[in-house]
Amino acid sequence: MSLRNTAENYGSIAKWIHWSTALLFLGSYVTVYYREWFTEPKTPENITAIQLHFSIGVTVAVLVILRIIWKFTNTAPVTEGTPLQQRAAKIGHGLLYLIMILMPITGYLGTGAPTNFFFLFEIPSFKDTALFAQQFAPTMTFKEFEKPFDLIHKAILGELLLWMLILGHAGAALYHHRVLGDRTLKKMTSGT
Repeated sequence: MSLRNTAENYGSIAKWIHWSTALLFLGSYVTVYYREWFTEPKTPENITAIQLHFSIGVTVAVLVILRIIWKFTNTAPVTEGTPLQQRAAKIGHGLLYLIMILMPITGYLGTGAPTNFFFLFEIPSFKDTALFAQQFAPTMTFKEFEKPFDLIHKAILGELLLWMLILGHAGAALYHHRVLGDRTLKKMTSGT
């Protein structure tokens, strides 16, 4: 298996980034729902769960940057399907990239707590940065600043759009595999 993409398949680096990102998004949901459903506020378990959520978010942000760099420095395998299906795939992938960029940004801007990155080192919250102090603090509180980002991160993207796109993405891959019988899914898995 090649490290780089070819016209027929994604390379091992693209596959690793793809599946790692997918698992990290799943992990971020597991940690945040575990926190909401199974812990009491401000308990050690609650704090650990949200810190893992934050750490995963930072990791997703780094992977998305690497993913975008890799995308623009590699050949993309040929998209299969009709022109309409190819257009839908392009739009769907574009929306997924947009959400993968927006989720970590809105998560970071919408929380006042620092990130204890996998309990190794601390990343300050945005409210503790010089940028917030100079540009926003003179005219608003952090609570006012974070409110729209929190709404976008949790309610709009996290609870609605991301799941719709993930289900559409997975559904399209399965449709290509099971119904059309083409190589769409195989390009990101076995390659055979």
